[in-house]
Amino acid sequence: MAFTAKSKKSGKSYHLHSKEVKLAGGRLQRIYYFAGEAGENAIDALPEGYEVFENKRTGLPMLRKKK
Repeated sequence: MAFTAKSKKSGKSYHLHSKEVKLAGGRLQRIYYFAGEAGENAIDALPEGYEVFENKRTGLPMLRKKK
């Protein structure tokens, strides 16, 4: 079961995903993103040291490092 965050603004549920992307310099970096449907890259829990917050303007959930 994918980690889910519900938007307070729209009421829609978003599922957390993660994947490795190759940057222009050739370095690999892990990215995290929310999507409306749980796909093959969906993950079950928040990564260590991150928290979910909601964009005030759009209502979309986002990840940020804990302060």
